[in-house]
Amino acid sequence: MLVILSPDCSVAEVAAVEASITAMGYTPLAVPGENRTAICVTGNKGPVDAGPLRGLPGVVDCIRVTKPYKLVSREVHPADTVITVGRTQIGGDATPVMIAGPCSVETEARTLRIAEAVKAAGATMFRAGAFKPRTSPYDFQGLGVEALHTLRQVREQFELPIVSEIVDASHLEQMIDTVDVLQVGARNMQNFALLQRLADQPRPVLLKRGAAATLTEWLMAAEYLLAGGKRDVILCERGIRSFSDHSRNTLDLNVVPVVRQMSHLPILVDPSHGTGRRERVRAMARAGIAAGAQGLLVEAHFDPASSYTDAAQTVSDEVLKGISADLGVLAGLGSIE
Repeated sequence: MLVILSPDCSVAEVAAVEASITAMGYTPLAVPGENRTAICVTGNKGPVDAGPLRGLPGVVDCIRVTKPYKLVSREVHPADTVITVGRTQIGGDATPVMIAGPCSVETEARTLRIAEAVKAAGATMFRAGAFKPRTSPYDFQGLGVEALHTLRQVREQFELPIVSEIVDASHLEQMIDTVDVLQVGARNMQNFALLQRLADQPRPVLLKRGAAATLTEWLMAAEYLLAGGKRDVILCERGIRSFSDHSRNTLDLNVVPVVRQMSHLPILVDPSHGTGRRERVRAMARAGIAAGAQGLLVEAHFDPASSYTDAAQTVSDEVLKGISADLGVLAGLGSIE
């Protein structure tokens, strides 16, 4: 339930409403908004009796929220969430963002060369993994703490905000000074202990959809972050597992306009993991933006074939330039209804 308060209600009246919600056995969470003051009732497993709340001073209305996820929903937060990272805005009507870089941090010299190339190609943020969860324990697992030093060099030399995956809450203190956006990968989408820990730290969180997650499961994972106080959450569709054997995953672009309709959180598309084949990445990047995605997460390298990880789906900086040009064209077309 969403309790709508009058714009001029006092601090004492707000506190009284929150106290009443707590006394009912629920948790009140303030919902920021430009044109209204509201408190979301959370923790309920069924309908909430609005009777004790409607008569309180300052209460204008009580609106039932029909979705299991509340804070993620447009019913609670109608306006688009826009997240600022450095000089880049993500969400709303902002120009679609292109986040690019290698799957994993490589040597310092190679990584700096990649950063220079992707920035020249039009990327405004740099993605690379310091810690890499891999299907096989024998595959390259990332350079760990050493990679964080390299990412600091990228941020300082090229003024590119850093996006990197966090795989364990124990890495948070090491990463937080270097990484501007903490990515939760598909394997950790339902690692609720990790999500709860990330809700209580200052960096934005990029939440990838799990390989077999439904839309509701994905949005409920985001709800964990918002329920813990994290407001700057970015969703990322990266493909789901299906019966198809012609691609690494099935990139579910159907979900993009649905998310835009149901949630205020910005959504990106990862055409690299979504296809697993570099020759398809640019086409699916175009399709993702046309579907309404507010940015792209692309694996790119100056020499894709030599990439330490995910070489088959990593594009060259020349292809990245083409994707950047496509973004400019599609952004000029405005929203697609």
